[in-house]
Amino acid sequence: MRAAEGTVLDRPTFHADSDREEERLDGGAVWKLERAQYFNELDDPAWDAFVAGDWTRVLRTFAGERDWIREDVARYTDRGLEFRRLRIVEDPPSAYLQWESHSHRIFEECGHRIRALAAAEVADLESPTTLPELMVYGKRVLYQVRYDEAWTPIGAKRVDDSELVAEAARAIGELWERSEPFQDYFRRAIAPLPTPTMEGGGAQ
Repeated sequence: MRAAEGTVLDRPTFHADSDREEERLDGGAVWKLERAQYFNELDDPAWDAFVAGDWTRVLRTFAGERDWIREDVARYTDRGLEFRRLRIVEDPPSAYLQWESHSHRIFEECGHRIRALAAAEVADLESPTTLPELMVYGKRVLYQVRYDEAWTPIGAKRVDDSELVAEAARAIGELWERSEPFQDYFRRAIAPLPTPTMEGGGAQ
């Protein structure tokens, strides 16, 4: 996938382009594959609170997002769409993954489909490098999300090869079938842990 030909888009262009592709969809699934165990989240109040060491504000910020998450789910449902996010998780969880998991838990409670899959389950697919971060919109287009060396998002590579798009959707779908509901993962692997901190491994 990383070697596939595509159009490199900066971050604003990627967001605008993917929004247009979403609007063109008439039912079906939007897939998101998340593999890295750390991202530098720009312009995210909950991330800013985490960096500042204010865990109470992190949880309050996540909880305050419930209304718009439900609206987002309803918008998808009205159009016959389903957003499916597959989160690859390593053990032990990084501090970033702990932080993100509290957000994913709320997203799932509000109706988003999210599942978790242990990194060991994709080890045979990760030679010589780990799986990329992908977004797949129906059968037409996929984006390989791009990051700089600090894992700050910088845009994406757009791929329009219909065979590659179909293969990516099929592969993520197969992993999805082997994964577990995120709430189950959260209760088992995240809830028992102490409050994470950046000093405790927020970054890789």
